[in-house]
Amino acid sequence: MEIFGRAGYQNASFAAVAEAVGLTLPGLLHHFPRKVDLLIAVLEQRDTDMRTRFPVIDDSWLGTLDSLIQVARYNETVPGVVRAFSLLSVESLTEDHPAAAWFAARTEETRGLMARAFRRGLAEGTLKPDRDPEALAAEVMAVMDGLQIQWLRAGTAFDLSGIFEAYARHFIETHRA
Repeated sequence: MEIFGRAGYQNASFAAVAEAVGLTLPGLLHHFPRKVDLLIAVLEQRDTDMRTRFPVIDDSWLGTLDSLIQVARYNETVPGVVRAFSLLSVESLTEDHPAAAWFAARTEETRGLMARAFRRGLAEGTLKPDRDPEALAAEVMAVMDGLQIQWLRAGTAFDLSGIFEAYARHFIETHRA
């Protein structure tokens, strides 16, 4: 992930990846004959690691926001991974990018999970009744993505998790029934 973060997908080399993971180039090519295979494997492993690190314990909308605060705190400890993921996400906006479908599906899945949590809040009466779950999910994702980009540009001078936590608390105050 670090190499993709520094070089981007197009400029990342198999040789650099092989060296970073302690394999020979032929050894890496044996497991991943195409760069796209390697990229998808890296992205899927990152998501698996995140699901293991942050299992869904409370799938309410309040629990979802709390989980995102924890993710923001963790992300501050792995800036290279966040940079790589952000860069690849933006690169994948082109239709011919090999990870375009993966990122599109992941975005829809994430937004869907959040929207379901907000719909549950409506059904349980914990969310104000006039709220649009899909719009709220899109808003939270946009704020998290935007703050991560600002943090990547500013470095340690920008308190990613503190700012996101303040946003989440304000969001809760605004939308709680």
